[in-house]
Amino acid sequence: MKTLLFIFATLLATCHGDVLNHVHEHGSTFKIFPLRMKTGSGGHYIPEVSCASWRLGVEAHNIIDWKTVPIECENYVGNYVLGDQYRADSKFVNREGYFYAKTVNVAGDGKDIWVFDIDETTLSNLPYYAKHGFGVNPFDETLFNEWVDLGAAPALPETQKLYNKLLNLGIKIAFLTGRPLKQRDITAKNLKKAGYHTWEKLILKDTTIYHGKTAVTYKSTERKKLEEEGYKIIGNIGDQWSDILGTNIGNRTFKLPDPIYYIA
Repeated sequence: MKTLLFIFATLLATCHGDVLNHVHEHGSTFKIFPLRMKTGSGGHYIPEVSCASWRLGVEAHNIIDWKTVPIECENYVGNYVLGDQYRADSKFVNREGYFYAKTVNVAGDGKDIWVFDIDETTLSNLPYYAKHGFGVNPFDETLFNEWVDLGAAPALPETQKLYNKLLNLGIKIAFLTGRPLKQRDITAKNLKKAGYHTWEKLILKDTTIYHGKTAVTYKSTERKKLEEEGYKIIGNIGDQWSDILGTNIGNRTFKLPDPIYYIA
């Protein structure tokens, strides 16, 4: 039997044909369906496989500094972010965040804080991106700001659950976003409308100070300010690697999925 399993595994790993017949040690035959890279039944090419690999590269931070979603992946990305898998992936990340938070010995001095990004972390802009190619279209700052100014972004449900659980554990909340200071009022209004009713800090980007600076530099600097005020960053969650890289990142970081855009 061990010999048979070895032959079977070898054929699966090395063969690229359609269907092979293999002789059983007792003389009967059975069919082996070999693995096919980038092909489905009958050898037909499946574009989604390459798009899935692209998304893996994005989430693993192997693909960086990309400007738009590949045009051939528009449907794939759209189906992902509007489907069950995106919600399941978001749930998994936030659940791990909660499991970790439960192990933290909260000091009770009001200085244990968890940093949340906003866009595609706390609030979802999928209603906007669904109308603009799911990241295929180049980013249009004017159109996006018009959307933000509506204050209509819904909560990402899985993140909102983590938010509520952290509050129940006695952990303070800081929102740290790349949105400009001029959007503070509408952002606060949107957060409350979406169910985020309380926070310790709401930090928006002062473009006069951070003009030309990367998101990593901006967020690292603002997290350092939190620590200089005596806060202990026990957790940090965002959809971009720039949310969780740099300095003063906190005790644990959590990366949510986002194959729509990249921020350096």
